[in-house]
Amino acid sequence: MEQSPKSVAVTGASGYVGARLLRKLEEEEGISKLVAFDTLPPVAPIRNMAAYRKDVTVPIDEALAHHNVSTLVHLAFISRRGRNRREVESIRQANLDALSAVLESCARAGVNHIVYLSSHTVYGAHADNPIPLTDAAPLRPLPDFPYGYDKFLSEQMLQEFQETHPDIAVTILRSCMVLGPSAGNYITKAFFRPWLLGVLDYNPPLQFVYEDDLARVLTIVVKRSLPGVYNVAGDGVVFYRELAEIIKSKLINLPAFLAYGLVQLTWNLHIQRESTASGLDLVRYPMVLSTGKLNKATGYRFWHTSLETLSAFANSSLLYQDSA
Repeated sequence: MEQSPKSVAVTGASGYVGARLLRKLEEEEGISKLVAFDTLPPVAPIRNMAAYRKDVTVPIDEALAHHNVSTLVHLAFISRRGRNRREVESIRQANLDALSAVLESCARAGVNHIVYLSSHTVYGAHADNPIPLTDAAPLRPLPDFPYGYDKFLSEQMLQEFQETHPDIAVTILRSCMVLGPSAGNYITKAFFRPWLLGVLDYNPPLQFVYEDDLARVLTIVVKRSLPGVYNVAGDGVVFYRELAEIIKSKLINLPAFLAYGLVQLTWNLHIQRESTASGLDLVRYPMVLSTGKLNKATGYRFWHTSLETLSAFANSSLLYQDSA
């Protein structure tokens, strides 16, 4: 039975996922108030929404209490990779500080449900990954892939918070890459380029989730106050070579020792700033998610497959925009 919260807050509300989630929540009956936090203004006007332009490393408990917020969805996260070790550490600390401040504010304001959007990359790209990965699989993030490692550290913080605040429900959604016609963030620009590098004899399967599917899943979790950890991914897979064809990207396959050496060399020489050599593991070893637990808990069936999601993005005008 759905238990619609009286008021829902979203951090990172002006971001790619946040903006779509707010539009979906606006349509839902029983949600009387939406509260948005972001350093940027709202992307579009939302009915009955209070918007706060502020950094959530600053306490927000007064606003949460004022609007009687019962559920908070934490999406605020710096996803770009630092240019050097110092910047990587600075971004990591900013992400963890923001989460810590939000959790403390929620505890003080009486919020009873916290939803966190994590990533499938917390499982790590490893040759011995089982296919598929269930929600109970061990977390082995690549230390040299800051995005996944920061999500892993965030999940650890959430686990510790839940242990000390058993009265507050916590939901973690481990999502694969989110795509759709309006995708165009830092991650997509780093991943989808006019040329792609591959490793000979490797053609791993990839998964994608459609932007509106993720918004619907988040909405279901919010309305039902559903706690737990769940994988999120569209049905089916797209193989790496197939991906290159769909996005009309030139695929350059090299032996492993050459591919890794080339990527690390271009990183060291500052020719590219998207990835060190370890980033090739992400396109060599698959991280295919099982969504059985989510389907059983919610009954939700994704409207778009991974292939349909990728195709929708490839057919949009945003492909390769400002990424060359």
